[in-house]
Amino acid sequence: MTVLTRFAPSPTGRLHVGNIRTALHNWLWAQKNGGRFVLRIDDTDAERSEEQFVTAIRADLAWLGLNPDGEERQSARFALYEAQFAALRDAGHVYPAYETAQELDLKRKIAAGRGLPPVYDRAALALGETERAALEAAGVRPHWRFRLDHAAPIEWDDLIRGHQRFDPATMSDPVIRRADGSWLYMLPSAIDDAAMGVTHVVRGEDHVSNTALQLQMFAALGSTPPAFAHEALLVGSEGKLSKRLGSVGVDSFRTAGIEPEAVKALLARIGTSDPVEPLVQVERLIETFDFARFGRAPARFDDAELAAVNTRIVHQLEFEAVAARLPAGMSAVEWEAVRPNLTIVADAAEWWRVIEGPIATEADPADRDFLAEAAEVAATIDWSADPWHALTSALKASSGRTGKALFLPLRRALTGLDHGPEMKALLPLIGCERAIARLKG
Repeated sequence: MTVLTRFAPSPTGRLHVGNIRTALHNWLWAQKNGGRFVLRIDDTDAERSEEQFVTAIRADLAWLGLNPDGEERQSARFALYEAQFAALRDAGHVYPAYETAQELDLKRKIAAGRGLPPVYDRAALALGETERAALEAAGVRPHWRFRLDHAAPIEWDDLIRGHQRFDPATMSDPVIRRADGSWLYMLPSAIDDAAMGVTHVVRGEDHVSNTALQLQMFAALGSTPPAFAHEALLVGSEGKLSKRLGSVGVDSFRTAGIEPEAVKALLARIGTSDPVEPLVQVERLIETFDFARFGRAPARFDDAELAAVNTRIVHQLEFEAVAARLPAGMSAVEWEAVRPNLTIVADAAEWWRVIEGPIATEADPADRDFLAEAAEVAATIDWSADPWHALTSALKASSGRTGKALFLPLRRALTGLDHGPEMKALLPLIGCERAIARLKG
């Protein structure tokens, strides 16, 4: 069996961090098993779907390196849905229902008042052909429900949650098609999973009850269902479900200077028993991905943890991987010198300005004579070897200064800052001429 996973977003908005996590886990599972990962655009909702979001979804997956092995669009598969719907209708698996939204709402309120669950009472099944014809003659168009089989419990072994069991008699027959003929999510998704040969569906635990319903749909379609893995939902760092997570996506990551490798490193591991590691190479994430490592507790997404992982990722990035994002003229030598002090790649521009100048400095009056002496010494040392060691050794001997009193005035005069990359690496990049000018003030 060739493993086939799918990521099936609706193009009604941008991908958020929860979507990205789902896409990543489907991709990782396919990669680990030598299978295929397919993008399916679930655009049956013509009113809300927009082509700009289809384009954005493709671009976001490309930025993350989650390149699909194929793409399908539900809007191109309506003929398949019609054919399968007709077969299910003829076999008695779906039936028309004529209640209005207001009538259904009243039924739910009555049930709630009696302390009963809001389960649809199947009143539409009691209608005879004459009654249905009269309703339709009066202009009432039916919506369609899938008829659940109450004969036996619905059971399956979830790859994360373990054995699952639902009593179909406690569940409403799901609406699969609106009165205007448009499709809801449930049936087209099951039809597509069956027709595409999807072997594994990885999605959030909020879909567990949907899976129970869809398993009966697969049976009615005469298809073997895929294996299901329902993940705990993401929560914010405060430990609660966060609406903010619904707006955190690739755009916000890019704006914050987050690397795609950091996003994958964090989202591949949170919610599992494995530590989050700053892995630049995705092969290790693929190798260790295992549904058995996922827990049932909510997976906590923390911006601070992502930023920390990102910093450690940046410190590993080779010049070739970032060259296009660096200031013009910055070479591998400068990149390797400043890289240990970066939190995001864009910060390299600040250190390039320190190297190239001009910089603004204002020496402590008590250090002016010392810096003037430093300028004289800088003109005499060998700049081809280790100018920083040569400069500080000479000044230590001539001035008697040591430690902070020796190093800090030099760093401030040469960079305008109290901290930064090792001066041993930075001073040769500043160069003799600029260094002497800065020391003279």
